[in-house]
Amino acid sequence: MSAATTTTTTTTGSATTAAGRLAALGKAELTLLGRSKGMLVTAIVIPLVLPLSVQQTLKGDMLEKAGLTMGTALLTAGIGFAMLFAVYSALVNIYVARREELVLKRLRTGELRDREILAGTALPAALIGLAQCVVVAVACTALVGLEAPRAPHLAVLGVLLGTVLMVALGAVTAAFSRTAESAQVSSLPLMFVSMIGSGMTVPLEVFPDRLASVLELLPLSPAMRLVRGGWTGELSAYEALGAAATAVAWVLLAVFAVQRWFRWEPRR
Repeated sequence: MSAATTTTTTTTGSATTAAGRLAALGKAELTLLGRSKGMLVTAIVIPLVLPLSVQQTLKGDMLEKAGLTMGTALLTAGIGFAMLFAVYSALVNIYVARREELVLKRLRTGELRDREILAGTALPAALIGLAQCVVVAVACTALVGLEAPRAPHLAVLGVLLGTVLMVALGAVTAAFSRTAESAQVSSLPLMFVSMIGSGMTVPLEVFPDRLASVLELLPLSPAMRLVRGGWTGELSAYEALGAAATAVAWVLLAVFAVQRWFRWEPRR
């Protein structure tokens, strides 16, 4: 049975409410995701392994200048990698693959609305990303002595906003990717820029002030700032509000781009 037939069959029938339709589509998508070994490695293994490489590059004086501990630095890196690999990169490939297989086109002929198709397709990847954020937090607490978050509501807000943004940006990137093969390349610019300039692997405090103020406006920077501030408690209410507002602005911009440019049929 093809992927298109599996998804279409599962999302029809008795699931008539919005929640039921989302759950049915999410379950079907999880089944399809489980069949792709390469996708599972990218979504599950890589985000948990990459933070170990960050530990080798961060020096004591760099952490001291940024006011961070190794635990906080690894936590920020791990959560950032989970958002980029488990959510964003995975969804770019998934959206493009489902579009090229005509799955998305067939789903639009049923009860599902456009936003439900996109959300339901993203549901497994988003849940995997959120689960990895929890695993990273527990691992950092147990292995490197990370203290409990001083403002957990900010950390939770940062993770949620970052995850929603990565889902939306995944759909935007998929709109400009012709094939599943090209999707692996089209997702790289945002990933590289985020890893270097969003405070994931290199604290923004080590950059010159003017450059750091620009890097704070990158898509994933506000979420990383909220996560880190939630653990350290050094983020003022004004700074937290500014970071949240910037993240929401990116989400709204990404949603607008999806509504404007997302393609439901194969690109020729």
